[in-house]
Amino acid sequence: MNHMTIGEVSSIFQVSTRMLRYYEKMGLIESTRKEGYAYRVYDENTVKRIQQIIILRKLQIPLKQIRCILNGDREKTIQILKTQINGMDESVKSIQTIKEVLEKLLELFYKDTTNKNCLDGVQENSVMKLLEFLPLERYCLKEKQKMSVRKEMVEKQSCVRIVMLPPCTVAAYQFVGDNPPEETVGEVMNTFVRSSKLYEKKPDARLFGFNNPNPAPGDDYHGYEDWVTISDDMEVPKPLVKKHFEGGIYAAYTINFPDFYEWNFLTEWVKNNDTWQANYHKEKANSMDGCLEEHLNWVYSSHMGWSENSGVDGKLDLLLPIKLK
Repeated sequence: MNHMTIGEVSSIFQVSTRMLRYYEKMGLIESTRKEGYAYRVYDENTVKRIQQIIILRKLQIPLKQIRCILNGDREKTIQILKTQINGMDESVKSIQTIKEVLEKLLELFYKDTTNKNCLDGVQENSVMKLLEFLPLERYCLKEKQKMSVRKEMVEKQSCVRIVMLPPCTVAAYQFVGDNPPEETVGEVMNTFVRSSKLYEKKPDARLFGFNNPNPAPGDDYHGYEDWVTISDDMEVPKPLVKKHFEGGIYAAYTINFPDFYEWNFLTEWVKNNDTWQANYHKEKANSMDGCLEEHLNWVYSSHMGWSENSGVDGKLDLLLPIKLK
């Protein structure tokens, strides 16, 4: 049986390694270790399952419902697909391709009276041809959907904010390795916030993160670094280090976790703006060019011991450095 690394799967399916690791955290897929490999790999069945997840994500079906579909519950799957079709809002209804794919997929499940996963037959079905119109980034659809897309883009553009991040002192931690780096640094920061009672000392503390180093084609490892703001005179325990953040002006756009593909939208917004232009930091080219991700309410949630499903910390601000033209 052939095995593929996370980097290979990321390249073939054009989905980020971060998203693949999140699928694993959600229990949708599993990775294994193969003798002679220093990192985790996916077997053929898991790669097939990843493809099925991507198909369903292109149809804007939430991950929790995708788990139900992949578990092979035919009746629940039919109900999920019917609800998805009926619940499409006006802006999405005009994207006929999505509705057409959902209806064809529903037909497959109606015809199959067994409990097997009907998605196994999608590759031999006309559904695959329609799916070519649906990249994961829902705002890159084909020509016939451009009017609907343009309307939604205008609505999104009005949500971009211009914010000033003041200079501050931060406690920083970076990790590079096989374990999911975002989770690893998050656990270290979580321990620091609770043990230091940071929120009680600094109620306005904030958490920022960024790739360091960035994922690269063919690489199975990447790194991530977290910063949590602290008072200037606060000492930090190892392995954390104390750093100074110079601050600056940023374009900010709020997303739901884990919709990191929205970086594409924010980048295009800055590129086409009449007033602002990107102010990327060349010296940080390997760590998102100075862009940041702020996990909203994270310090408060960590202090209170609340999970990411509490509804308090499920959003992030994407922050892109800018300057006047």
